This record gives sequence, structure tokens and C-alpha cells, in this order.
Amino acid sequence: MDLNLDGRKAIVTGASRGIGLAIARLLADEGVDIAFCARARSGVDAAVVDLQARGVRVFGESVDVVDAARYVDWLHSAVAQLQGVDIFVHNVTASPSTAGLAGWDLNYRTDMLGAVLGVDTLTQYLRQSTGAAIVLIASISGVMSKVLPAPGAYSYGSLKAALIAYGAQISKDLAKEGIRVNMVSPGPIYFPGGPWDRVQQVAPQLMESARQACVIGRLGEPQDIANAVAFLASPRSGFTVGQNLQIDGGFMQHVAF
Repeated sequence: MDLNLDGRKAIVTGASRGIGLAIARLLADEGVDIAFCARARSGVDAAVVDLQARGVRVFGESVDVVDAARYVDWLHSAVAQLQGVDIFVHNVTASPSTAGLAGWDLNYRTDMLGAVLGVDTLTQYLRQSTGAAIVLIASISGVMSKVLPAPGAYSYGSLKAALIAYGAQISKDLAKEGIRVNMVSPGPIYFPGGPWDRVQQVAPQLMESARQACVIGRLGEPQDIANAVAFLASPRSGFTVGQNLQIDGGFMQHVAF
């Protein structure tokens, strides 16, 4: 299916590896110019080379969204480099690895405030697009009452829940301005160096339990999430507003009324 994305421009946060890189790759393959950020300079440089090989314009920068002033400055410069923006994907996240109040603060500033700053900064530019879309990457942890054992599991899930609520609420107002907002909530996604890679190393029994809970018979891959994001960001999904699409291989055992 042609997603009608050719020639559009996207800003993606946290796109040097894993889900973010898969999203940027797929958008680039669809003809979308990309501006992205990530914390590690080495990862940014490698991703720029990867994405440029797909034949689109690519602008990568080392930015930590926790540094709010630096992050907002970068968003403005990214729009200038792209000469506009049609798609904003808030993908960057603080994994549930920090305990205590520090974990709550990190998840708030990364997952929640990162989204708010991105939306508030880019809305003025997205209004000028003929097919503007925002996709917020949340998590099934945001709708689960039972959390996986991790030091910052409570803060991670709670802030993902807040992100889902925020996206649903702003979607009603921004849709009137021609900007569609939707969320994607991944289930357990495996990639080298990612959270589930670490689980496999330290708690293989938990890894196997998660695999069995995915009734499709495997953990997810970053490409599974990228496919959903590209669709929601595209004109092919032009009637989709305020939805939280759970991509989890059947991990969640509930009926989402």
C-alpha cells in the first residue's frame, strides 16, 4: 500500500536505535525527510548514515529531551532544516530502571514533559501542513494494573498512562486545526541492547513468560511498531483521531471497552 507519505517531513525523538530507528527507517523508505534526536552522539552519527542511504534528507542531533531549553531550541532548528514539518513522533522514553523519586522525575521529564514541549512547540508549524499528524509512543504498561518487576515500574506505567490521556484529550482540539493525534502502545519488544535484551540476560524465565503471554508466539520487533506508526502518520489513516493502538502480540488479556 502506498501510504502517500512521499515528500513529507518528520521529526522523531529517540531515533538512534530500537523502535525509534525502525520508525525513522520506515518513514525514510516511504520518502519522508527526517530530523531526529538522541542522546549519544555516536548513535546519532551512525543513524544519519543509515537513513541517508535511503535517499532522503536527514538531520540528526545529540539532544537530551530532559534539557527542556535545549530540546525546544532543537525542535525549532529541526523545522528550519526540514523547511517545515508534517509529522511529529514522540518516541523517546526513560525505561523503568531508576527507582524512587528520581525515577518519577526522570519519567515525567522524558515521557510526559517531552511530549508536551514537543506538541506545544511544533503545533504552530504543523498547522501549516496539509496532512499533519502526531504519534505518541506510550506502552501497554500505561493500562496494566500488574507491572513487571523493575525498579521504576510504577513511575514508568503511571507516566505512560498520563501520556495516553494527554494524547486523547489534545486530539479533540488539534483535529479541528487539521492535526491528528494518536498513540501507539507497544507490548514487549525485543531488540539488541533494549530492555527485553537485558531481561533475557538477567531473568530468562521472565523473558520466556512474556513470550508465552504473547499469544502470537513471539515477542515483538521494532518493525512491528514502526508499521503502526507509519500508518497512523499517513493520510491513509486520515479518519483516525485520539486512538491508542496496542501492538502487543496478544499479551494483554482484556476486552478494551
